[in-house]
Amino acid sequence: MQKPSHHILVCASFRVKGEVKGMCHKKESAELLPYLENELADRGMDDVMVSSTGCMNRCEKGPVMVVYPAGSWYGEVNQDKIDTILDALQEGNEATGLLLA
Repeated sequence: MQKPSHHILVCASFRVKGEVKGMCHKKESAELLPYLENELADRGMDDVMVSSTGCMNRCEKGPVMVVYPAGSWYGEVNQDKIDTILDALQEGNEATGLLLA
């Protein structure tokens, strides 16, 4: 893959020692990864990279997702919100109504 146009990070709640804790994991953030990757493939967005991360320290808003290079933080992400975020991304925008404060 060439340098991606966007990099989407999804919190998986991993801690330094590798144990899984936190709200993102408990709210099944790992289940969002295949959905996100399938949506990107279906939309032909093959220049977008997806990664899971350690804890992002916004547990109260989990699952948390961040889209770079803009640095857009989204909370309480689910499949419907992913669709809205990807719609905005395809238009070159942020899903402003879903951004974390």
